Amino acid sequence: MTTATGIAREGRGRDRGSVPEELSARVPTEQRGPGRDRDSVRLLVSRGVEVSHHAFVELPRLLRAGDLLVVNTSATLAAAVDGRIGPARVVVHFSTRGDDGRWAVELRDPDGRGTTRARAGGPAGTEVRLPGDGRLVLEEPLAARGSRLWWGRVADTDVLGLLRRHGRPIRYSYTERDQPLSVYQTVFALPSDDGAGSAEMPSAARPFTARLVAELVSRGVQFAPVTLHTGVASAEAHEPPYPERYEVSAVSARLINAARAGGGRIVAVGTTAVRAVESATGEDGLVRAAKGWTGLVVTPERGVRAVDGLLTGLHEPEASHLLMLEAIAGGAAIDRGYAEALRRRYLWHEFGDVHLILPGNGPHTEHCSSNSASE
Repeated sequence: MTTATGIAREGRGRDRGSVPEELSARVPTEQRGPGRDRDSVRLLVSRGVEVSHHAFVELPRLLRAGDLLVVNTSATLAAAVDGRIGPARVVVHFSTRGDDGRWAVELRDPDGRGTTRARAGGPAGTEVRLPGDGRLVLEEPLAARGSRLWWGRVADTDVLGLLRRHGRPIRYSYTERDQPLSVYQTVFALPSDDGAGSAEMPSAARPFTARLVAELVSRGVQFAPVTLHTGVASAEAHEPPYPERYEVSAVSARLINAARAGGGRIVAVGTTAVRAVESATGEDGLVRAAKGWTGLVVTPERGVRAVDGLLTGLHEPEASHLLMLEAIAGGAAIDRGYAEALRRRYLWHEFGDVHLILPGNGPHTEHCSSNSASE
């Protein structure tokens, strides 16, 4: 799908080249050959601007006893449902449930190949007929800018039940075929009490297996679970994330603070984990129990307060996630890492290879507030 031409955002431009279409991971790694498991992906490691190449199964020896991985436990929903507007077929992506019972939804056009292409939402009052006699009515755009996501109300239908009965995982055009929902669950996923979950898989954790987690634990690497129910990312528009539900428990906050106090590195598994833990971190660098909605967008200007490193997938050059990566590692490190990923033909997207970003010098990342606090 991607033939990106480089990042260019307001006030600054950065050309990271393009991602050839053949570098999109079209199927999960365990389906690419016999004997392969989820952890059979490659691992690009950036320590500052130094880059090295590894297999993901080497992760335990790349971390140290006392390091802590922050993992997102949000389960993936079967968030895509077929619908009709009059005689026209559409696909509805259920993204986020609001406090008032409405859902943020994205409408897409079927492309005839089992995937979808972008379409504008609205106008207000548009009625979408859903399976089982459900009816979705669009009410207003989610944001003043952009028409992709709309708030809509589903009358007389339990949406989570609708998704369980008629939904399927959201699939983008670079993938080869539909996959069962189990393919989109990570080893850390837990069902929530209210049935909530993520519209898209927190994919950075996908390569973890139970065996690898056990090895990490045996080597003294700790885990802190957090929850952030991620909404629908824009495959085409590369918009910054909108407010999402998150929770950082008191237990996880204590684990993170204790690990940092002991000199361990805090490595978030995925951008969703960064958003959750940074939303719960005060200007003093301490993480506290918190939950609710977060509209935090981590940028180089904002920096990070608790996170030292990040394990993440490879993002398209225009993706807003790259601002978060720059906040953690700096622009030069990300430039170098992405140039190496292209040169060594790493695979992109949710079934692709992963990138471990660690601080180059010092106990915490360049922008981490604890550096100044400890001086």
